[in-house]
Amino acid sequence: MWPARPGETVGALRAFVLVALGTALMTLSAKVSLPLPYVPMTLQSLVVLMIGAAYGWRLGSATMIAYLAEGAMGLPVFAGPVGGLAPLVGPTAGYLFGFVAAAFVTGWLAERGWDRSVVLLFAAMAVGHVVIFAAGFGWLAFGFGVAKAWQVGVLPFIAASLVKNALGATLMPAARRIIDRRR
Repeated sequence: MWPARPGETVGALRAFVLVALGTALMTLSAKVSLPLPYVPMTLQSLVVLMIGAAYGWRLGSATMIAYLAEGAMGLPVFAGPVGGLAPLVGPTAGYLFGFVAAAFVTGWLAERGWDRSVVLLFAAMAVGHVVIFAAGFGWLAFGFGVAKAWQVGVLPFIAASLVKNALGATLMPAARRIIDRRR
């Protein structure tokens, strides 16, 4: 989102500012939370996918790693007033680690032009959501079994994910147009 010319390397200050902004947005999105058993419904997946699409795979996944590191250090960045290692080994762990892979995949697709149309960006974000669900489901299935993992970790989130994809796929091109006009 910070204008850079193609082929220009990302400066350290630019990367630092974008990562700090990204982790702050992740923290805010975690606080918009609907508590459900085991895994709360938040806006985090929307922000993860938008960061991936806006930052690209390198900086997007680095931002998610920084976010997890902030939480591991005890900062209250996760859903609820929570930080520390418990969320990184509890029921939400698979989703949290899935954020890194989802930002990577969505960013990689965006760098290949999938962010230039609403339909392709929706598809890229859908792939990102599948990655998050796969990681979260896998972790929950390991602890609770496949049926319960599906019931509490995937099923309640499908409709919301479609809405988040539509929102993200609509907002990203609009934001890009605003930024392009300022150049």
